Amino acid sequence: MFKIKKFCKNTSARTGFLHTSHGIIETPVFMPIGTYAAIKTLSTDEIKRMNFDLVLSNTYHLYLRPGTDILSQFDGLHNFMNWDGAILTDSGGYQIYSLSDFRKISDDGVEFKSHLDGSKHYFTPERIVDIQRDIGSDIMMVLDVCPPADATYQQHLKAVEITTQWAERCINHLNQKGPKYEFEQIISPIIQGGTSKELRKISANQLIDLNAKMYAIGGLAVGEPKEEMLNTVQYLNNIMPKNKPRYLMGVGTPSDLVESIALGVDMFDCVIPTRNARNGQLFTSHGKINIKNAKYRNDDTMIDKNNNSLISKNYSRAYLHHLFKTQEILGYRIATQHNLSFYNNLMIDAKQSIIDDCFEKWSQKFLNQYNNG
Repeated sequence: MFKIKKFCKNTSARTGFLHTSHGIIETPVFMPIGTYAAIKTLSTDEIKRMNFDLVLSNTYHLYLRPGTDILSQFDGLHNFMNWDGAILTDSGGYQIYSLSDFRKISDDGVEFKSHLDGSKHYFTPERIVDIQRDIGSDIMMVLDVCPPADATYQQHLKAVEITTQWAERCINHLNQKGPKYEFEQIISPIIQGGTSKELRKISANQLIDLNAKMYAIGGLAVGEPKEEMLNTVQYLNNIMPKNKPRYLMGVGTPSDLVESIALGVDMFDCVIPTRNARNGQLFTSHGKINIKNAKYRNDDTMIDKNNNSLISKNYSRAYLHHLFKTQEILGYRIATQHNLSFYNNLMIDAKQSIIDDCFEKWSQKFLNQYNNG
């Protein structure tokens, strides 16, 4: 299922191949987020042309809209959204936990009110697996408890305990029921524990005992300082199985990705490139720019000369500035495609530098240029 092609000699970076029922994914990889079965402003054909092979969608939101009855009618999400690549679905645990005033967690599951109409719903680990079976995701995540960064030690401990219990129930249920459609579904536990090394070790060791095919690191990028996030990833790097994919959930910025690859992470997702694009923030090899700023009104240079995508070279900064000022939808589309191509190219460059035995040198050069402009 997962084969490491090459390790970096001086860091924990590695490149490999993750085999799914809808294609082979080269790692490290960044997943665009299509929460509601769409990457905002883009079609699946455009995503394919940008050479993305794996996208992320969300179980909680798809359960509410369009609903599992519609997804089952189409024999799963791939057909519904016309996507023949791989799909990873988050369980929705983070979204449910964020509904702090509208949910109640017990050892058995979680009761919550829909953010749409206030209707009551109840998720158990088994129900979450069944919803993802209806979705037909290639990679499904277990139901977990994701406390905020300022949670107490006892809250994190309880989250670890429940997450382990739920992970075992999710895996057992999938093993008993099997996939709904005629292809394999991979299920991944999620390591919790905040920034506590003690709790992260407990969570990781308990979940490793379940012998899953991949593992995710959850509960980060929720407000903790970046240094603590990276320290936690570095600590887990020495505990997590080296022969299985590692997915760092919800992270992050270009520098976060490069620094986390050096710590052995294989998979990433984040709303930053698409959400920020719609707000006029573009990622370039020399750092971020806000295209709505007046200084770009007469800027006839391309968006980023070091980005080899046509979208980044065919339009000037002045033109994109104009589109944002006039609130033309084309502006959001160009910005989104540019940012996603930047992230994808970053992964391509990281992979190639590992193969060429120069990842450490490449990463230092990138971080210096990106962070210092």
